[in-house]
Amino acid sequence: MYKIMIADDEGIVIDSLKFIIEKEFGDACEIAYAKTGRSVIELAETFRPDIAIMDIMMPGINGIEAMKEIRKTNQRTVFIVVSAYDKFDYAKESIALGVLEYITKPMEKTRIISVIKKAMEEIDKNRAQRSNDLMIKEKLEIVVPIIESGLIYSILFHEKFMEDVESYKTILGLTQSYGYMISLISGETQEGTHMTNAVGSSVKMQRYYKEINEELKMTFNCIVGPIMSNRIAVFVPCDNDSLSYEERIALIDKARDAIRVLRVKTDVDYRIAIGSVRPLKDLKTSYNEAINALSLTKEIVIHVDDLPIKLEYESSYPKELEHDLFDAVKDGNTSSVVTNSGKFCDWMIQNKDISEMDIKLKVLEFVLWAEKIAYESGGMTYVFDSRTNYLPEVFNCSDNETLKAWFVDKMTVATRNVVEKKVEKSTKIIDTAKSYILSNFSKDISLDDVSREVNISPYYFSKLFKDEVGEGFVEYLTNIRIEKAKELISQSDFSMKEICQKVGYTDPNYFSRAFKKKVGVTPTEYKERNA
Repeated sequence: MYKIMIADDEGIVIDSLKFIIEKEFGDACEIAYAKTGRSVIELAETFRPDIAIMDIMMPGINGIEAMKEIRKTNQRTVFIVVSAYDKFDYAKESIALGVLEYITKPMEKTRIISVIKKAMEEIDKNRAQRSNDLMIKEKLEIVVPIIESGLIYSILFHEKFMEDVESYKTILGLTQSYGYMISLISGETQEGTHMTNAVGSSVKMQRYYKEINEELKMTFNCIVGPIMSNRIAVFVPCDNDSLSYEERIALIDKARDAIRVLRVKTDVDYRIAIGSVRPLKDLKTSYNEAINALSLTKEIVIHVDDLPIKLEYESSYPKELEHDLFDAVKDGNTSSVVTNSGKFCDWMIQNKDISEMDIKLKVLEFVLWAEKIAYESGGMTYVFDSRTNYLPEVFNCSDNETLKAWFVDKMTVATRNVVEKKVEKSTKIIDTAKSYILSNFSKDISLDDVSREVNISPYYFSKLFKDEVGEGFVEYLTNIRIEKAKELISQSDFSMKEICQKVGYTDPNYFSRAFKKKVGVTPTEYKERNA
């Protein structure tokens, strides 16, 4: 259905246009008309025409001015201008208003029909585009919360969060390099630092999650995570690496207002804790600060910067360099560790306020910290007396270059162990599995049997085996059996039935099919060829 509005002060023109449109397009069009500029503007507000056939010269407000007014409230109306005056100025102004066609009177029937069809095509195109836009918007409303939840999960639980940061920033339209985390916790009532009835309040939070999400986004311009027990983690991006005192106070006031609104909407009590501004890679630290703050004060809203619990550094301390160094250790990035540990050692040596003893103590502290990361990463066996020589080695370093070399070497070894010990352990597991398979391939062994032998769950062992060996367990076992069968066929006098049993098959027919699939011929044909 197309709504067509005719605006002309001549009744005969209106009647002629109505007759042509109704005869050509029938019930596909609904027609309304007006004879003055004012009445056509009023009609457009209620009728909301798809197509407006406008005469320029009408009593009172002329057609051009009427179109300007209509365009203010309806951007989608397609205008067709008709006039007895073939004036360039009118045509120019019509084009500026987005008029589809400018027709001079007297109008030809074929010309009118052609222009209206063209207008209908334009309307159909716009409707299809709007429909597609709405569909995309609807899909985004489903997908965006999932992506936002993924970002929050990555911040809190994913060790390789920085690998995904750029993807999340692009998808969610984030341009900021800093941010802070908020922890919203709910309960029936507050008793000291504890919120009661966590289970019951979490059920209510699930019921009102949409309202909670909307209120938090409106208050903080943030990304809201999923409900985890009776908590919601919130990420607030920001441009600067810190908040001023005034910004912090304003933020606390907004948080208090949000709690008041949420209490009314959900009939649940809340507390909010706000972590410090951090680079994106350190957002988990900001969240941990917020969680810690909740346990140390009874305040309904608390900012970590108001509490004496935040780790502070003296102004000259290269904290970013320290963070980069240990991020590289965790990632197993030895080249970055060599560079950053060297830089840190140079900073200590060049700082005249730092004594030789303090440098040596810091070197020991960092090496032990890096080795702790290596132990916790898995694959290493902790030996209590493995570092007996560290203290005398450090204190016997006669010059700074020797100390630096010792420091860089130990940091590099610890970093290498983060990756290599995992690989070594995986290799050892696979070697044990291969040895077991080779000793027991003639039996009815399964993936569960081998995974039990190496003390790993079947699911993880299956993936590990394929990653390390390049083929799955079943394929590897089959290859072992077929190779052994080929050897027995060529070098022994055993019957096919005996060979079948010796390589772990109970069904000769199945053995024959498996053999042919791998070798290309049946066991009998293989024996004849190798006789």
